[in-house]
Amino acid sequence: MPVDGLFNTTVQVLAKSVDLRTRNQNLITSNLANAETPGYTPKRLDFEGQLQSAVKKAKVRGSTGTGALTHSAHIPLKGGSGERISQVQGTVVETPSKTPGRDGNSVEMENEMSQMMQNQVLFNASVQLLSKKFEGLRSALREGK
Repeated sequence: MPVDGLFNTTVQVLAKSVDLRTRNQNLITSNLANAETPGYTPKRLDFEGQLQSAVKKAKVRGSTGTGALTHSAHIPLKGGSGERISQVQGTVVETPSKTPGRDGNSVEMENEMSQMMQNQVLFNASVQLLSKKFEGLRSALREGK
């Protein structure tokens, strides 16, 4: 059994979520650091839609989301070359405020702090859920001895 078979779609999604939320946190931190940089436009990592799409495709292909073929001569499923959970990278998008400052900077500190807090809560939730999944796997391995 390949190692990939041990981890279901949930584990893959949670791991990818942790990765993407880390990248988003870095962008938010950069926005805060550039709060006084003239002409700076804040950025976000948009990935939720891509991740949802990859999860839907993974469910169609099987629990691992790889669409793996059992033999090199097999014909891949239609759409099998589509986006996989592990390939989701997100898109960096600019999020200008409706009322930029006189210097053209559109960072709103309150908004950025709110985004940072929300991202941190979702990051922590993903880490906790991932930890619980691994605790369950560890428990199953101990009982199997």
